Amino acid sequence: MPQTDNFYQKRKFIIRLGKALHKLGSTAYRLEDNLLSIAKFLDIRASFIITPTALTFILSDDEDDQQYNHLVRVTPGEIDLGSLARIDELVDELINGERTLEEAIERLKEVNKKPPPYGVFLTFLAFGASSGAFAMLMHTSWNDVFWATLLGFVTFMFVAWAERSRRVTELLEPLSALTASLLASAISLIDPSINIPMVILSTIIVFIPGLSLTVGLSELAARHLMSGTARIMDSVMVLFKLYFGGVLGMALGKLMWGEVSFVPPEAMPTWTSWVAVTILSISLVILFRARLKDAPWGIISGYIAFGASVWASNYLGIALGAFVGAFALGLYSNLFSRIMNLPSSIVRLLGLVVLVPGSKVYIGLNSLVSGQQMLDVADLGSQTFLIFMSLVAGIIFSNVALPHRKTL
Repeated sequence: MPQTDNFYQKRKFIIRLGKALHKLGSTAYRLEDNLLSIAKFLDIRASFIITPTALTFILSDDEDDQQYNHLVRVTPGEIDLGSLARIDELVDELINGERTLEEAIERLKEVNKKPPPYGVFLTFLAFGASSGAFAMLMHTSWNDVFWATLLGFVTFMFVAWAERSRRVTELLEPLSALTASLLASAISLIDPSINIPMVILSTIIVFIPGLSLTVGLSELAARHLMSGTARIMDSVMVLFKLYFGGVLGMALGKLMWGEVSFVPPEAMPTWTSWVAVTILSISLVILFRARLKDAPWGIISGYIAFGASVWASNYLGIALGAFVGAFALGLYSNLFSRIMNLPSSIVRLLGLVVLVPGSKVYIGLNSLVSGQQMLDVADLGSQTFLIFMSLVAGIIFSNVALPHRKTL
């Protein structure tokens, strides 16, 4: 193969790989490390600038005879753990000589075109189950769990609609929150024991950017300032849109149906937390599109993260308990990576969702604007900030204690 053709194939693969991994929601620093290791294997000198909305590739051959710059505008990626695992295996096959560069490029196309693994019906069930599981995790009441599950199904309808309409996509978060608020206000007429704000929050929990905020902070900790700042600001704007939709819906609901006196229901027993973690972890396997063979590992990660944080919070408090949970999760995910030869992200992200305090950010925003408490939690703002910092620190410490072998 002529040198020019060889360089063309290499740069084509690197650029397509970068776009594919970004589309799957990879963090900037892990994506750059991965691309640099691939470029080194292909004898390409490379530099990359990765942000949530732009990719910059600067590639040249070993002799510097040819240089190629590629800049592309992209949209923030969505998590797809199944495709991430397949792409990682593809790269390993290329490095081990099991595939040629041309075959790897074709395989990359196949992975990108692969349809969602679990289908519409299971995804529909996962939306409702995740909303109900979150309400259960917050120890509200069985009434809230039931209604949050039903409204979670309604949220899926909007997500499915947004996939077919660009205009709905732009309004997805506030429109979903507005609809959930209106319906929750109407439900209170027949069931005055529901906690309307908590049912709304549980219904839209799939949109709460707690994981995105944690990823943004971890990128800042890794000195990827542009990417981290952009990701955090995007998460803040999503929170604002959700909160506005929720407030507007509650105001319209009060105007249309009137206000019903709240009847405090019976609290849920503590053992339901483990049921909630189980349901939430299974739902996340579907929503994050993890492969079926990786699913048990991901469900276990939820148990480890939650169990370690609950145990440690009895001695160290909630914030430092989150650090222990993240540390245990990091060790487990890195051990999974070493045993299964797959990216640690596949199980780490599933467990991290159980720990991230995205809901507390929403509750804190509600308290700041309205002056009303959705939950009786002292120092909510400082506690939320400490939990975020503890999660980032826990992952960093775990990577030092048991280094991961995969860059993703």
